[in-house]
Amino acid sequence: MKRRLPRPSELAPLLQFRKPRLNPTARRLSDALTIEDLRRIAKRRTPKAAFDYTDGAAEDELSLARARQAFRDVEFHPTILRDVAEVDTGRQVLGDRVALPFGIAPTGFTRLMNTEGEIAGARAAARAGIPFALSTLGTTAIEDVRAANPHGRNWFQLYMWKDRDRSMALVERAVAAGYDTLLVTVDVPVAGARLRDKRNGMSIPPALTLRTIANALPRPQWWIDFLTTEPLAFASLDRWSGTVAELLDTMFDPTVTFDDLAWIKSQWPGKFVVKGIQTVADARAVTDLGVDGILLSNHGGRQLDRAPIPFHLLPAVAAEVGSDVEILLDTGIMSGADVVAAIAMGARFTLIGRAYLYGLMAGGEAGVDRAIEILSGQVERTMRLLGVTCLQELTPAHVTQLTRLSPRPRS
Repeated sequence: MKRRLPRPSELAPLLQFRKPRLNPTARRLSDALTIEDLRRIAKRRTPKAAFDYTDGAAEDELSLARARQAFRDVEFHPTILRDVAEVDTGRQVLGDRVALPFGIAPTGFTRLMNTEGEIAGARAAARAGIPFALSTLGTTAIEDVRAANPHGRNWFQLYMWKDRDRSMALVERAVAAGYDTLLVTVDVPVAGARLRDKRNGMSIPPALTLRTIANALPRPQWWIDFLTTEPLAFASLDRWSGTVAELLDTMFDPTVTFDDLAWIKSQWPGKFVVKGIQTVADARAVTDLGVDGILLSNHGGRQLDRAPIPFHLLPAVAAEVGSDVEILLDTGIMSGADVVAAIAMGARFTLIGRAYLYGLMAGGEAGVDRAIEILSGQVERTMRLLGVTCLQELTPAHVTQLTRLSPRPRS
């Protein structure tokens, strides 16, 4: 082989140095290519109790692990030689158009993860053209979320308390603020056993102990933000000084029935969705009440461990009620490919909880933008690789749910 010295003109194209990024938040977010990358950043930057509240689930955390594994166990079946130069990721969901097939799920104690909290999520959702759902256990007022997202879609999630009047007062505030959809959560008669929180002594507000102070030393920015902004409190509740589990067991009403659900529906003028459906029979029962949507969810694995996997349940529910009601799904979604798989198997729409919170912890509002950007890019790329140009073209023929766990025959 004949060798020679390279010419300067040949070296110049190879010496393309990346422009330095002086903003540390922008730098670390641009390096995050997946939601798991955001999770790793979030874990480095957030105190253990706050991170574990988001990241953890109930008891042995089997439900969450199985839900995520179910999406990993998807086999896609692409079609070839389709013109996919233009792809539409939007559709009509619960009476209005969304730009992407996912929205932000209701999450409690959100300002604990990052002091920008629900406002960051609402603003990011508005820019992306997707709904933002506010939790009863949110740390930003109903009206303030509306102000942050005045022209977008705001949904309100309701826990039915033992004090019915206080519950319905929140519903009235959501109506007055122009929220278009009510999500009624029905899988929380009592709080699940969230062992990470118990071991961390998780309380609202966070307690300063020697252990929490030691854990905070490598994460000064979180504590600076926490101590120099509005004190953390529940926007819809009185101030609480106990543990999260104690609060939930005090609030939740274990006597709620289908009759109560019908009564709540009669009080709400907008779209009505029941969150926490985990069997085909219950999907049929609430559909027969005339609801607009059902949300297949096991609460992110945070209630009953070993609960059904929503993604596995989806095909049977779609076959039973898919022509009568809009089916939404959450739990386990960590990529846009997961979202596409859910849509193909019969979901109208999906919600992301932890994926959004990882972005929030990693970089505040900019981190939520990055989480949405990652997921939307994955959705669009997966659709193109499958050979579809719109969500309506996705069908069960595009997906096989590979079997890892299968029930034993009953004797």
